[in-house]
Amino acid sequence: MIPHAVWPVDPGVIIPFLVAVALIELTPGPNMGWLALVSVARGRLAGFAAVAGVTVGLTVWMLAAAFGLTEVFAVWPPLYHGLRWAGVAFLLWLAWEAWRAPATGAAAAPDVRTLRGLFLRGMTGNLLNPKAAVFYVALLPTFMRPGHGSALTQALTLGSLHLAVAIAIHSLIVLGGAGASGAVLARAQGPVLRAIMAGGIAVVALWLAWETRT
Repeated sequence: MIPHAVWPVDPGVIIPFLVAVALIELTPGPNMGWLALVSVARGRLAGFAAVAGVTVGLTVWMLAAAFGLTEVFAVWPPLYHGLRWAGVAFLLWLAWEAWRAPATGAAAAPDVRTLRGLFLRGMTGNLLNPKAAVFYVALLPTFMRPGHGSALTQALTLGSLHLAVAIAIHSLIVLGGAGASGAVLARAQGPVLRAIMAGGIAVVALWLAWETRT
């Protein structure tokens, strides 16, 4: 058995941490809404390309928090609000893009350019998501304990566990959305589908603006 003090994090916090991050990821939010909409409209492969981008964005925030870079939000609150409104504006732009895009009657297989675009949108959306920064700044330290690994080691270990949970939940959302796409696309064609996509993303933008207010 590994001695208690040798663990990079306190073994007693692992289960509570996993439960906490699972509940956070299962709470409706920008990632959940956008990934579901993408998967319904474009299919499973497109959804997983978006998941990859989301994961990269979350990884950047995790590394920034682990190395103490996110403390700048506490020092200079206008930066937080600038990031917040940039994220809202980006989602509204995605809503406008969805409204203008041609809609097909079925979820056609996306090409490489489409997959790359979805990856970049997922990554950008999370880099502009202040909730990701707040999660690592506010929640992560509460599960770190003296007497184990360094603060950096504990932050990286717990952050990696969060990423694993996020990937699992986001993948389930993609599979569920892709599975429902046939029924949705059978009832929603052309402008109706565009309106659903655009309206859904706009609602996500408004939700982000409301939830990140201070």
